[in-house]
Amino acid sequence: MKMLKFARNASVVLIGALLASTGWAQVRDQTLRYSHVGAPTHPSVMGAEKWAQLLKEKSGGKITLKVFGGGTLGGDVQVLSAVQGGTIDLTAMNSGILQGIQKEFAIFDFPFMFESGKEADAVLDGAFGKKLGDLVETKNLHHLAYWELGFRQLTNSKRDIKTLEDFSGVKLRVIQSPIYIDTFSALGTNPVPMSFTELYSALEQRIIDGQENPFSVIESSKFQEVQKFLTVSNHMFNPQSVLISKKKWDSLNQDEKDVLTSTLVEATKWQRENSRKLGEDSLANLQKSMTVSVLPPEELVKIRAKLKPVIEKFGADVGLDLVKELQDALEQQRAKK
Repeated sequence: MKMLKFARNASVVLIGALLASTGWAQVRDQTLRYSHVGAPTHPSVMGAEKWAQLLKEKSGGKITLKVFGGGTLGGDVQVLSAVQGGTIDLTAMNSGILQGIQKEFAIFDFPFMFESGKEADAVLDGAFGKKLGDLVETKNLHHLAYWELGFRQLTNSKRDIKTLEDFSGVKLRVIQSPIYIDTFSALGTNPVPMSFTELYSALEQRIIDGQENPFSVIESSKFQEVQKFLTVSNHMFNPQSVLISKKKWDSLNQDEKDVLTSTLVEATKWQRENSRKLGEDSLANLQKSMTVSVLPPEELVKIRAKLKPVIEKFGADVGLDLVKELQDALEQQRAKK
């Protein structure tokens, strides 16, 4: 019994020394709940698990991040509301979903905006990304970082989509976002807004023909089991907003905020690299069981022309000044190449 008590006391002293050495002496014991709709192999679930590991190490075991994947706590819309209300602490989701509470976030759903992930990183980690993130403070949220899910691609069970005309009549699941609905309506599909948690079943039962998601999500969700055709379109880039309930954020002391944000910087670097590697590996695996086509440049020109009214409409909604800020930030990055 004495040895057990000694070991426990030594452990407490060691944790105290560790926290003191990092400057986080005031970190309290607590468990944070993170919710996501994705499977365990989803890049944002894997990113959260990495963050949980780093938090445990750097907080001396005092902060536990409990990760709930697979939509066990609800779909994106329900989880966002729960994070706003403080019943769930943390989540990560497509940044464009936030347009439901802050219209400016629709800009992240503009088709064919980013050319590469590295370009997106620079813009999102810079002044433009911070400006957007700060907007949700009035919505009971605190924006922590942008993770990555990669470029979105098309799958369907109806036909091989290689031209603009091939989109016609395809019943396509889309994110519950107005710009997604308008984008795919303009291309001639029949867009169906639907929660991610319902998607596999809808594809399997042929309630819908197809869907659009990054390579890694297509593979991890096993959509190749119920989809025959994959079109490499790179039509939208998916930043993922990492969000914490403002109620929870405001309840943390400075040491706790510091350990949370410092470990998130490391987790974000890992998450982006891992997501891109998963995307490359997933495409190679999907090619083994799906018919894969790439939209040719001449078709992309026609598609962009079709989508011009959509971009103009939502550009006016989010503010033409904001659109120009994003375009300027992109031009600055491209000038560095």
